[in-house]
Amino acid sequence: MKRVTLFAGHYGSGKTNLAVNYALKLSGEGYKTLIADLDIVNPYFRTRDSEGELEKAGVKIVVSPYANSNVDVPALPDEMYRVIDDKSYHCVIDVGGDDRGALALGRLAPALNQENDYEMLLVVNFFRPLTQTPEQALKVMGEIEQASSMRFTGILNNSNLGSATQTEDIALGVQKAKRLSEISGLKLYGTCVSQDKIASLTQDIPDLLPIRLHFRADWAIF
Repeated sequence: MKRVTLFAGHYGSGKTNLAVNYALKLSGEGYKTLIADLDIVNPYFRTRDSEGELEKAGVKIVVSPYANSNVDVPALPDEMYRVIDDKSYHCVIDVGGDDRGALALGRLAPALNQENDYEMLLVVNFFRPLTQTPEQALKVMGEIEQASSMRFTGILNNSNLGSATQTEDIALGVQKAKRLSEISGLKLYGTCVSQDKIASLTQDIPDLLPIRLHFRADWAIF
């Protein structure tokens, strides 16, 4: 386990919910945990929306002053630098939704690269318009890497259609994620499925990662 774990992906990939799940898991296992929200451009869902649950679990929250606004400025509050300055924390970072959002990460990239104690995971949902194929997802991956000055270390398959997701949809997402792993050279860490879907699975899904929904049900993204 690395000290810093970054979740990045295109808009609607579900990376924020995965970041929240992971932060709660770390804190529940006794780690001093901080979650930083770098998703500052045209917000869909914010880590701040789970603030109550995170604080109750003892997770330190750091968000941009532009969170929950449409200000297109990759600015970082001074407190964000605690990610690199205070190594007593295990840090979870929710990176911006595309290459523009990843620009903010570039401010932290030199120190993170130098420390070299991080995982940067591409969260991909193959049912989203701009990541419907492994090749499209690879393009998004490259854009984020270029903008953030950091390299991905693995893939998390989070392909879903919200509450309408069927077993065959999950299987299709696994198939595409394996192909993305092949063409990118990155390890596929697993497939995320909401806990309420587990019982309905009729086939074995390798490396299944059950997760909880922590935000507004109307988004129905997991």
